[in-house]
Amino acid sequence: MPAGWTTATPDGVAVQTETVMENPRSGKPLDDGGRRRLTWTLVAGVGLGSTGYIAAVTVATLVAVELAGSTGWAGLPGAVIVLGSASGSTLLSALMARRGRRIGLVAGYLLGATGALVAATALVTRSFPLFLVGTFLMGFANSANQLSRYTAADMVPIARRASAIGLVVWGATVGAVLGPNLVTIAGGTATALGFPLLAGAYGLLVLFVGAAGLLTLAALRPDPSTLAAEPEPRAPRRAGDPTPTRALLQRPTILLSIVALIVGQVVMTLIMTMTPLHMTEHGHGVEVVGFVLSAHTFGMFALSPLSGRLTDRVGSPRTILAGMATLATSAVLAALAPPEGEALLFLALFLLGFGWNLGFVAGSAMLAEGLDLRERMRMEGAADTLIWSSAAAASLTSGVIVAWAGFAALGIVALGLIAAPTLLLLGRRRPAAHPA
Repeated sequence: MPAGWTTATPDGVAVQTETVMENPRSGKPLDDGGRRRLTWTLVAGVGLGSTGYIAAVTVATLVAVELAGSTGWAGLPGAVIVLGSASGSTLLSALMARRGRRIGLVAGYLLGATGALVAATALVTRSFPLFLVGTFLMGFANSANQLSRYTAADMVPIARRASAIGLVVWGATVGAVLGPNLVTIAGGTATALGFPLLAGAYGLLVLFVGAAGLLTLAALRPDPSTLAAEPEPRAPRRAGDPTPTRALLQRPTILLSIVALIVGQVVMTLIMTMTPLHMTEHGHGVEVVGFVLSAHTFGMFALSPLSGRLTDRVGSPRTILAGMATLATSAVLAALAPPEGEALLFLALFLLGFGWNLGFVAGSAMLAEGLDLRERMRMEGAADTLIWSSAAAASLTSGVIVAWAGFAALGIVALGLIAAPTLLLLGRRRPAAHPA
């Protein structure tokens, strides 16, 4: 009996089972300690994977300028790696549906490490097209990191699903702190070995993402997908007959979760992408820009456990609404901040990260409601593909908006986007009770 299911005793008293979860394939029980071990394996994998990934992303624009010989191509690697993340979300989710979560995560990490080797080779051979191929494959490492949050949710009762997601998202804090700071050390090591300076960052990705893949392969046993609790079907359905994707998207909770995830990602990308340029153009030094972006990163990842607990306590809809309100506050502050007002931008970027985190954790938890395992994997891959595709579009669009209407216009556009999930939430009716 999976943990978190309610059973009834002969005298009619409901009993909640939460301490033991059986592995359907082996029949062996997995206690809370075993589930915690698997969850912390996922957290460690995300920490390792994000360290290598963020280190490589940090130097991507510099490599593009060096290989292409023009700043006009500087933004292309960022778009390509996001495209790789979107493609990886779909392909890895399909692999997970056939072979399990562990194999899908390992494949994503190993493909990402392979991409870093290709990118490093491109630096040595001075090939920009080859560098883009490697960058595309590196996006699969990010896909594996992101899909890890859903993997953690499989192993716990529904009432604790958001907390599990928040804990795994928190693992990326390690990479956000360590990744950029290791680039200089890795560059020195690369030049000492006779390789280009910037190749060191891709060596970091190979090392850390490869370690994440090996850790996942060795320690993520039993496969979390064998521990997933299955909900009662809403209507009789033949075994093996999947619900069409269109029918799944018509369910209010799924539609709302996907809209919230996409809007949160787009709003964050629009403002965050252009903030460093906006600050440097108005005389702020690199150290001030870094300080503001550190606040943003802290808001994105460090408070994830809080977002998870809040979601489990008050529900996904209310937490998403809180996230949208926080994003709206951030957008207003960013638009009103004077050019010399780094303190206001500091607050705006922190709230931007935290608002995204609230919606990201709560939306991810809501996405799994009422779906069986295969349906969950299908919708998770589709949602993450849409998230990263939207992020790429927002990144490219942000510069156009600023060029035409200025930095403050990003806040106005963000407020318009936030209206969509907010109206869906406010207009959402409580579903009718179904007979037991």
